[in-house]
Parts: sequence; C-alpha cells; structure tokens
Amino acid sequence: MKYLLYLLAFTFVFTSCKSNDDFNDNNPNLIDPIVNITLNLDLPEYNSLNFPGNSIVLEQLGVRGIVVYNVNNDLYSAFDLADPNHPVTSCSTMELNGIIATCPCDTDTNSYNIVTGQHQTQPDTYPMQAYQAVRTGNSIRISN
Repeated sequence: MKYLLYLLAFTFVFTSCKSNDDFNDNNPNLIDPIVNITLNLDLPEYNSLNFPGNSIVLEQLGVRGIVVYNVNNDLYSAFDLADPNHPVTSCSTMELNGIIATCPCDTDTNSYNIVTGQHQTQPDTYPMQAYQAVRTGNSIRISN
C-alpha cells in the first residue's frame, strides 16, 4: 500500500509539470495555438535558414505568423509575430527589420529582439510568444 501511494504521488508530480516552463502561458493578450511543423532545409523556401543571421516568416502559423531565426546553425529561435503587449487587432502583426520586430500600431512603439524575444526598452513587459525550434540533421522542428 505504501508503494502505491508513493507511485501515485510520483506520477502526480511529474504529470502536472510541463516539460518547458519558459514559454509564456499566462499572457492574456494571446492564445496558445498548436504549432507542430518540420522545415526541410533542402527546400528552396527554407534554404536561407542554413546560414546564421537569416530568418524566415511562416505566415500561416501561430497567432500572426512565426519568425524563425538562425542564431548559429545549432541554435534557432522561433517567436510569434503578434505583439504580446496588446490585444490582437488588425495592426498587431509586427514587422521585421533585421533582428528587430516592431508593432506598427499607432497606440504603441513596441519593438522586440527576435533572438531573445525581449522588449527592446521595457524588460518588465510580456516577451514575444516563444516556440521550440530544434534542428535535427537537415530539418528544423517548430512546436510548442
């Protein structure tokens, strides 16, 4: 009986925790859409991700599209392009300029670093919504 109680307690603890708590689950402005895609780096539309410093935008995924950035061929970042610090509106899809994503809405001047997801001037605000980006061989899996 004692072993059964330990087994139940152990199971409860490990099933109630997420595998990665770094993701932004408590932002009231954004939903957490299911994302699970594999990018084949041999295909022309993803070829630029073979080179550090390049990024692509996956427009039909996430809340407002996902930007994938190659940091160093081993490390990739993937963030949603919806501004996390105001509700989703027609203007809340951020625009890229190098590694900076900027919200074009007139109501704010939010800009974020697409390598870290952090706000450029206000670190106490919500960061960009992150997705896991893992390279295996010649493909990158983007998921949450």
